[in-house]
Amino acid sequence: MKTVRSWAGNGFLRESDITEAGEHRGPPSNPVLDTADIWVVHGHMGHSSHRDHEAAGGADLCRSSWPGWRGRAREWELVVGLLQAAKIGRGGIILIEGRSGVGKSRMLDMAVTAAAREGLGVAQGAADELTQLIPLAPLTSALGKSGCTLPTGDHLTVSGPADQRLLLVEQLQGPLEQRVSRGPMLLTLDDMHWADPMTLLALRSMTRDLASYPLVWMLTRTSGSGDVPRLDRLFDVLEHDGANRITLEALDERAVADVVTDVLGAAPNPNVLALADIVDGNPFLLVDLLEKLKSEGVFQIADGHARMVSARLPCAQAVTQERLEELSTRTRHLLQGAGILGRSFSVTDLAEMLGESTSGLLPMLEEAMSAGIVEPAGDELTFRHDLLWQAVVGTIPAPVRRALHHDAGEMLLRRGGSAVPAAAHLIRSAGRGDVSALLGLDQAARKVLRSSPQTAADLAIRALELSDSSDPVWFSRVATAVDALTVIGRLPEAADLARTALSRAPPIQAPRLRCALAHILLLSGRPEDAVSEAESLLAQRDIPDDLRGIAEWAMFWGLISLNDFRKGRQRAEAVLADREQHTDAAVVGALLLLARFAMADGRVADSFAHLREALHITDSGTVEAIQRPYTRLLLSLNHRAMRQFDAADIAIQAAEEEIKDLGLTVLAAQPALFRSVLKLAAGRLDDAAAEAQAGRMIAEELGTHGFIRVGLSMLALVALRRGDIDAAVRHIERYQSIHAAPGMLFGSVWERWVMAAVAEAQGDPGRAIDILHAIYTDKEEQRWALLTTPLTAAWMTRLALATANRPYAQAIVDTAEHLARNNPDFPVFATTFAHARGIFHRDPDALAAAAADQPEPWARASAAEDLGVLLAAASGATASEKAVDSLDQALEGYERIGALWDSARVRARLRELGVRRRHWAQPQRPSFGWDSLTDTERAVAGLIARGMTNRQAAERMFLSPHTVSTHLRRMFGKLDIASRAELARIVAEECPELLRGA
Repeated sequence: MKTVRSWAGNGFLRESDITEAGEHRGPPSNPVLDTADIWVVHGHMGHSSHRDHEAAGGADLCRSSWPGWRGRAREWELVVGLLQAAKIGRGGIILIEGRSGVGKSRMLDMAVTAAAREGLGVAQGAADELTQLIPLAPLTSALGKSGCTLPTGDHLTVSGPADQRLLLVEQLQGPLEQRVSRGPMLLTLDDMHWADPMTLLALRSMTRDLASYPLVWMLTRTSGSGDVPRLDRLFDVLEHDGANRITLEALDERAVADVVTDVLGAAPNPNVLALADIVDGNPFLLVDLLEKLKSEGVFQIADGHARMVSARLPCAQAVTQERLEELSTRTRHLLQGAGILGRSFSVTDLAEMLGESTSGLLPMLEEAMSAGIVEPAGDELTFRHDLLWQAVVGTIPAPVRRALHHDAGEMLLRRGGSAVPAAAHLIRSAGRGDVSALLGLDQAARKVLRSSPQTAADLAIRALELSDSSDPVWFSRVATAVDALTVIGRLPEAADLARTALSRAPPIQAPRLRCALAHILLLSGRPEDAVSEAESLLAQRDIPDDLRGIAEWAMFWGLISLNDFRKGRQRAEAVLADREQHTDAAVVGALLLLARFAMADGRVADSFAHLREALHITDSGTVEAIQRPYTRLLLSLNHRAMRQFDAADIAIQAAEEEIKDLGLTVLAAQPALFRSVLKLAAGRLDDAAAEAQAGRMIAEELGTHGFIRVGLSMLALVALRRGDIDAAVRHIERYQSIHAAPGMLFGSVWERWVMAAVAEAQGDPGRAIDILHAIYTDKEEQRWALLTTPLTAAWMTRLALATANRPYAQAIVDTAEHLARNNPDFPVFATTFAHARGIFHRDPDALAAAAADQPEPWARASAAEDLGVLLAAASGATASEKAVDSLDQALEGYERIGALWDSARVRARLRELGVRRRHWAQPQRPSFGWDSLTDTERAVAGLIARGMTNRQAAERMFLSPHTVSTHLRRMFGKLDIASRAELARIVAEECPELLRGA
């Protein structure tokens, strides 16, 4: 058992029993006054009255105001509404902001008590200024997790140590999902202005992925404190997604009167009410002031009214200061030492820091507790309020404060174990050349590098600021800082730091930094510079074999990004000709480059052969971690281009598992984006949008901006197919506002085609031609475009003819013919060529063949439309009838997949032929209700209705939990519901066979 404090900014305090897992045990069933029951009443320690018990236990769902909780009726009604909604299966978020002492923590305590009484599970956590270097500290304290386990076995890679942020979040989210799947729950997190970066990342992910559960989140922050920009972004995103955001303001006059009456036991006269102006309506300071003046006999109570009999009106700060000055000198010094250790502190730590025995501290601790300055909080003591802690620390001169932090840090370092707690003190006290403190910062930075790279970057950079390049470990600090900055996406800073270090690096240190710089440049969209750095390293003699292999891989990766296959081919073939002299990483890099070259050259079978050989090596050899999923993703690209959708999906699933296991954050968004393209090719627009949205969200969370662009381009294309041109334009505008390298593996061809398609839909084919100029005029670009996205052949041929640019159209048809002729084992190219040739030469037989053989639904409908247009221009009744038949086929195909823009165009063509077709002549999915759900959404609904968690449903369907949560959000909107229970009811009514697993 442990106890978690509950204190009131404007009322009562009691200790509530909490289980080790953070479950609130609720109030005693018979709260009768007991002489051993100690309470804090309005900030004063003593025995309580029966009325005080009723007040302290008064938090429930039926009242909005009671002694100890005044002036927050509107805010409490919001809390009550969410707690009641949780009981019927709905979740929600409340974000609470305000100054210190305004009652934020008190609101959490009231909510916890009320939730426990209503049978909800409860978990409570809080951030702290001196624990913000510990990744996920608030969440692990709330959920009863002492720490998360990271896999071992890191080795040197071009991308630095594995980034395990996603794995850590999953380790927290999985048990929480299991917990909340069993019943409604309230999770409160206090003082989020001190939260570490990993906690903020986890909250963004967990609140979204668990939105379908009966989980109520309550988060508080003190306005203007802590990491304001990052926390602002989180609160803004959560509010945009539907969170309730409230600011606790100063108490109004009526609430002040109620508080005064509660404290003094009498109604206040106007001069007593005026005290509220002194504390600016702050409830904690108001109660503190009233108690202070009451103890001095300032108030006279008569006839049920209170009036002031003294003109003495101290300022609010003076009241707190006087409270401290009334203490003995030894107790004040003890509190100052305790304040250095943090808002909460261990008595053992305090005794060691002050050089006292624990028993020697007892008189001083008793005095501090009797004065209401500190109180018990589980195994520690805590300052009763943040304002009291700040007041104590504020009495310590800055130089003394730094020295005390240094002593605290050194004390914690001497104990051994993790250096992270010590670093919280050392980062505030270390001076230039302080060897011991700097080594402590180094240890802490390395400790959190994989779990919280943002924190690692802050620690490493601070250590670098305090050290000289002559320090023997300076380059080690640089390497840690570069790795951390790279992982969190601060690439320009990482590159500048690496270059600075290279200018001073001794020969033994330089190769490692040059490899890191090459990787940074690749991620920054500067492959040419990356290749230059790699070649510079490879020109040196006597570099270690592992670094040479990394440099060769970085070079091949850069050449692939540049599509510089001529230069790369020669180097790759040289590596394969002398494999024994090269590492597995170099051999895999060579094979991947040759695979891409073979595709660009139109030799698809050779490309597959190179990829399969590379895959065999990555599965059995020693390679760069990123090469494993990278190879599988390249393989999925090939399968998708050949319209081998099942094989592509299997490759994506395998890559996704490796990305998670290996901590490859840079690729984390890729699987969802790849699946989005697959779903689009299969004509499943809703599923394509869900995957694109999931991928974009992952990229936004992790700061991989290139993939945000890919997600937006996919969403733009889906919107275009649906006929929502405005939405497509908005996606493209946001895409253009993000300055980042093109999404790895997608490259610029896909994104340029999407932008051109939107421009053409806006009625500007000339701009579309300009966007695609490089593809029209470069044979290698043409082959790559037609290989990766075969349906572009017909579309680009049609666009070129529409702008009277016949040479451009001829170039596309010639390339399509070349690919079909050289790849007879892959029929998709023959179909693609037939479609393009049919448009160019106005050949109805070729178009009919394309319409019959095209495996992709949208492309099949497009070929039928092109045939209908051609036949409509011919003379004769028979041609007209055939034109109508083809256009009807096209209309049916477009409508079946929800391509509204294309359907409307075909319907207009039919009207020109004198044929009117009703909108949605074929059965069409509505926008809302059960019939609006896609097949995937129904499958997800069935699994959820059968009691599976999001994670279990994701594993069953080979999706990511992010994608499942995206599907649930879309379903909730279509069905106008907000809980899994409502979804289960609808499934039982509409499709009970899903409950049987049919």
